[in-house]
Amino acid sequence: MTDSTRRERLADRLGEGPATASELADELDTPVSTIYTDIQHVARSTRYAEQREFLVAPPECVNCGFSGYDDPINYPSRCPECRSENIEEAVFKIDAE
Repeated sequence: MTDSTRRERLADRLGEGPATASELADELDTPVSTIYTDIQHVARSTRYAEQREFLVAPPECVNCGFSGYDDPINYPSRCPECRSENIEEAVFKIDAE
Protein backbone atom coordinates (compact mmCIF):
# COMPACT_ATOMS: atom_id res chain seq x y z
CA MET A 1 0.00 0.00 0.00
CA THR A 2 3.01 2.27 -0.43
CA ASP A 3 1.62 3.93 -3.55
CA SER A 4 -1.53 5.24 -1.83
CA THR A 5 -1.81 8.83 -0.69
CA ARG A 6 -2.09 9.87 2.95
CA ARG A 7 -5.79 10.64 2.45
CA GLU A 8 -6.39 7.23 0.89
CA ARG A 9 -4.63 5.57 3.83
CA LEU A 10 -6.73 7.72 6.18
CA ALA A 11 -9.97 6.68 4.46
CA ASP A 12 -8.90 3.02 4.51
CA ARG A 13 -8.08 3.26 8.23
CA LEU A 14 -11.46 4.86 9.02
CA GLY A 15 -13.13 2.05 7.09
CA GLU A 16 -11.51 -0.43 9.50
CA GLY A 17 -13.02 1.19 12.58
CA PRO A 18 -13.52 4.40 14.57
CA ALA A 19 -10.62 6.65 15.58
CA THR A 20 -9.89 10.14 16.90
CA ALA A 21 -7.65 12.61 15.08
CA SER A 22 -4.91 12.07 17.67
CA GLU A 23 -5.00 8.31 17.14
CA LEU A 24 -4.88 8.77 13.37
CA ALA A 25 -1.99 11.24 13.67
CA ASP A 26 0.00 8.68 15.65
CA GLU A 27 -0.81 5.83 13.28
CA LEU A 28 -0.06 7.83 10.12
CA ASP A 29 2.87 9.77 11.63
CA THR A 30 1.27 13.08 10.64
CA PRO A 31 0.51 16.26 12.64
CA VAL A 32 -3.01 16.44 14.12
CA SER A 33 -3.71 19.70 12.26
CA THR A 34 -2.99 17.96 8.94
CA ILE A 35 -5.23 15.06 9.93
CA TYR A 36 -8.16 17.46 10.52
CA THR A 37 -7.62 18.99 7.07
CA ASP A 38 -7.46 15.53 5.52
CA ILE A 39 -10.57 14.38 7.41
CA GLN A 40 -12.55 17.30 5.99
CA HIS A 41 -11.48 16.30 2.48
CA VAL A 42 -12.23 12.61 3.07
CA ALA A 43 -15.67 13.54 4.46
CA ARG A 44 -16.49 15.54 1.30
CA SER A 45 -15.23 12.85 -1.07
CA THR A 46 -17.07 10.09 0.82
CA ARG A 47 -20.35 11.91 0.15
CA TYR A 48 -19.99 10.96 -3.51
CA ALA A 49 -18.86 7.39 -2.96
CA GLU A 50 -21.48 4.72 -3.35
CA GLN A 51 -22.02 2.32 -0.44
CA ARG A 52 -19.96 4.44 2.02
CA GLU A 53 -20.98 6.90 4.72
CA PHE A 54 -18.74 9.21 6.78
CA LEU A 55 -19.83 9.23 10.43
CA VAL A 56 -18.79 11.59 13.25
CA ALA A 57 -19.37 11.32 16.98
CA PRO A 58 -18.89 15.03 17.83
CA PRO A 59 -16.52 16.34 20.48
CA GLU A 60 -18.05 16.34 23.96
CA CYS A 61 -17.37 18.36 27.09
CA VAL A 62 -16.35 16.05 29.91
CA ASN A 63 -17.72 18.46 32.57
CA CYS A 64 -21.20 19.26 31.29
CA GLY A 65 -21.75 16.87 28.37
CA PHE A 66 -22.22 19.58 25.71
CA SER A 67 -21.79 18.14 22.20
CA GLY A 68 -23.65 20.64 19.96
CA TYR A 69 -20.59 22.14 18.31
CA ASP A 70 -21.11 23.94 14.99
CA ASP A 71 -18.30 22.00 13.29
CA PRO A 72 -17.99 18.42 14.52
CA ILE A 73 -14.84 17.96 12.39
CA ASN A 74 -12.83 20.22 14.64
CA TYR A 75 -11.20 20.19 18.05
CA PRO A 76 -12.67 23.03 20.14
CA SER A 77 -10.41 24.65 22.70
CA ARG A 78 -13.18 25.04 25.27
CA CYS A 79 -16.84 24.36 25.90
CA PRO A 80 -19.19 27.23 24.97
CA GLU A 81 -21.53 26.24 27.82
CA CYS A 82 -19.28 25.85 30.87
CA ARG A 83 -15.95 27.14 29.51
CA SER A 84 -14.16 23.94 30.47
CA GLU A 85 -11.12 22.98 28.42
CA ASN A 86 -11.69 19.30 29.18
CA ILE A 87 -13.09 18.22 25.80
CA GLU A 88 -13.13 14.67 24.43
CA GLU A 89 -12.11 14.48 20.79
CA ALA A 90 -14.54 13.68 18.00
CA VAL A 91 -14.50 10.10 16.75
CA PHE A 92 -14.58 9.43 13.00
CA LYS A 93 -15.55 6.37 11.00
CA ILE A 94 -16.43 5.37 7.45
CA ASP A 95 -19.23 2.82 7.28
CA ALA A 96 -20.28 0.64 4.39
CA GLU A 97 -23.99 1.09 3.82
